[in-house]
Amino acid sequence: MLTVVIPWRSQPSRLVALDAVLDWYLREFPEADIRLVDSTDEVFNLAQCRNLAVASVSHPDEVIVIGDADTIPEGDSLRAAIAGASHSGAVHLPYAEYRWLGEIGMAQFIAGTPLQDCDFDLVAGACSGVYVTTARTWWRHGGQDERFRGWGFEDAAWYLAHDTLIGEPPRRDLGRVFALHHVAETRSGPQYDANAALMQRYRDAAGDYGAMSSLTGAMAENARSLPGD
Repeated sequence: MLTVVIPWRSQPSRLVALDAVLDWYLREFPEADIRLVDSTDEVFNLAQCRNLAVASVSHPDEVIVIGDADTIPEGDSLRAAIAGASHSGAVHLPYAEYRWLGEIGMAQFIAGTPLQDCDFDLVAGACSGVYVTTARTWWRHGGQDERFRGWGFEDAAWYLAHDTLIGEPPRRDLGRVFALHHVAETRSGPQYDANAALMQRYRDAAGDYGAMSSLTGAMAENARSLPGD
């Protein structure tokens, strides 16, 4: 059985997207165990939610899909990523193209236009949305840094940690993901500034195994023990 875990904290503007994402997984993977996960952090903490998702699986080599509540992949690409992640030792991103649907594209989708035909903006360098991994692979580089709270940078920092500590960037499978429109989150203020400062530390440590290990050390030491080992 495939496990699909979606970080989620209820927000009115995101409900339509969540329903669409859940409907897609139910159609494409009817056998999947689909779960919503939130953390106890007062501030929504995507990194912590993703770590909790991985910690929830019962075996270290079980493949888990961690999907954002607004992002729909393509079925064949996700299946390829699931097959690859089972043995590659790297986290897989099941796309080479990240399409963000703005208000126009979202209205088209709601009206019945297929996702691939909706208006979109192409997001260069995207490294989030849908992750495919095993617990063993995820904890090899400590998971995602839970010091990133609220919105911003946790995915980009994770990408650098994966590249540096695993020795290669996350692997991409050909295909597209479609990020559905919702009200944008505020990306300013003290917490956002703290995230930006932490991200700079990741940039400074990129490519240096010792420096990256030191930066992620507290996170790695607190990583959940592998289930089933």
